[in-house]
Amino acid sequence: MVSSSGAEIRKVTIHDVARFAGVSRQTVSRALNGKDEIEGSTKQRVLDAARELGYRPSRFARGLVRQDTTTIGLVIPDLLNPFFTEVAASALEAARTRGWHVVVYDTADRAAEELGTLQVIGSQVDAVVGYFSCSEDELDRYTRGMPMVLIGSEHRTARFSSIRIDGEAGVHAAVAHLIAQGHTRIGMLDHAGRAEPSLRRAWFLTAAAAHGIDAGLVAGADQSADGGGAGLRALLAAHPDVTAVFTFNDIIAIGALREARRMGRSVPRELAVIGFDGLALGALVEPPLTSVALDTHRLGALAIDQVGRLLTGADPLDADELVVHAELRPGGSA
Repeated sequence: MVSSSGAEIRKVTIHDVARFAGVSRQTVSRALNGKDEIEGSTKQRVLDAARELGYRPSRFARGLVRQDTTTIGLVIPDLLNPFFTEVAASALEAARTRGWHVVVYDTADRAAEELGTLQVIGSQVDAVVGYFSCSEDELDRYTRGMPMVLIGSEHRTARFSSIRIDGEAGVHAAVAHLIAQGHTRIGMLDHAGRAEPSLRRAWFLTAAAAHGIDAGLVAGADQSADGGGAGLRALLAAHPDVTAVFTFNDIIAIGALREARRMGRSVPRELAVIGFDGLALGALVEPPLTSVALDTHRLGALAIDQVGRLLTGADPLDADELVVHAELRPGGSA
């Protein structure tokens, strides 16, 4: 390899990493392949050495993929959540049409798993697409020079790109719909697993304030059907006069629907429920779920399209093109 000044740049090898970390080449190989035969402190020392030296082992030499295959790392926080499954399916379909290989990582929505994935991902893929909660500094440190497309967040680091989700107009339409149905005590079930309120909550509060109704009727809910049920019980215990609920996502909404029936409340006559995501699953519940819906197929396909542009050096899509808007999709629950 030759630098712009004409000087030869020697590629960092596994020997350099072994020498820097004070271990054998075999230990380096085991650490980079995630083997359990070595102590955690030794593995971390090797990973730190590789990162410090800028070493990226050849995924071809490791036999992970064919040399003529582009490999994308798709990082998903929870494959048990149908929303992320739908996004992953559309990304896989888009990658398949290009003849690309996709490695899917499920971080179980845990920061530790996310960092663990980042530690090994650089040796396995050509680019990364997905959802991350860690800082961009951490992303940059673990994926030096690798194209990255973040889904559902906005990037600041120049070499990153991001797909933004804009649900503000859809949430405003949802609140306006409930107001038109005569509801004035409208609550929300927000994501309980985050230290800060969600952006969807901010959209809800703004919409509620715009209509002059109480915006403080909010309870937390885990991202599951059981979490939705527990969240609804807590919300109604604190505010028994609530007659309509907007939820962080459709899974929570489906749990709320189930819990409302258990409590003897008719939906939507005695309790209206609106979700967010627009899952296909929402059409299968009774009554069919009203939701602020996203085009999950476009979301996954757009991410793959953008990472393809970054990999080939083509002009990337601009910020206005990298937005997926949500809109109210009527059902029978509100």
